[in-house]
Amino acid sequence: MLMTEDQKIQYRQFLSSINITYNIEDLFIQAFTHSSYVNEHRIRPHDDNERLEFLGDAVLELAISQYLFKNYENMSEGEMTKLRAAIVCEPSLAKIADELHFGDYVFLGKGEEMTGGRRRPALLADVFESFVGALYLDSGMDSVYNFLQAYVYPKIAEGAFSDMMDYKSQLQELIQREGQGHIQYKIVQEKGPAHAREFVSEVWLENNQLGKGLGRSKKEAEQMAAQKALQKLEK
Repeated sequence: MLMTEDQKIQYRQFLSSINITYNIEDLFIQAFTHSSYVNEHRIRPHDDNERLEFLGDAVLELAISQYLFKNYENMSEGEMTKLRAAIVCEPSLAKIADELHFGDYVFLGKGEEMTGGRRRPALLADVFESFVGALYLDSGMDSVYNFLQAYVYPKIAEGAFSDMMDYKSQLQELIQREGQGHIQYKIVQEKGPAHAREFVSEVWLENNQLGKGLGRSKKEAEQMAAQKALQKLEK
């Protein structure tokens, strides 16, 4: 991708600010290149960050799985699965990406820029995954572990993701306690390419819709719908 020297300096300073040393600068530039920018500037289709996102998703799941396995010896397989899902879900990754100011460095098309793409959770989560993919390709798993040790693993130890672990159970307990009826989840929409599928779920209490959620798996979408329902009921 064509960049001015000032832009390259800006990226180098950004990577230095989060303690990233690298071998292939173009990988990290690609990690921050959104498909809208590629389409608008007629760059080669695969120069956006979607393939890196695909790889980073798998690398991140492995790195988080290994951390949980090594550090939580008394945690069951089911509990590790739930905690990992809470860590790698869109809201969690978007929040970490926002804290690291990833949105400030994304190359966007004008339309995506005008509609607030730099702060859109789905975009930020995708950039986080593509960044992890670039880091893995550039320097291997040790660099990924070092990055996560600096910015993600401490949050796990602090319990930062515990409140996101199982909204469905919290909602079920609340409804049962109040004796209000039967909960049902419905997947009402699937969208996006096969490697970056998104699902929309609704949660219903009898004939009333309580919440609607978006996720990159059916389970995550249901969790997000349950979260929205809890927020609604708390009000």
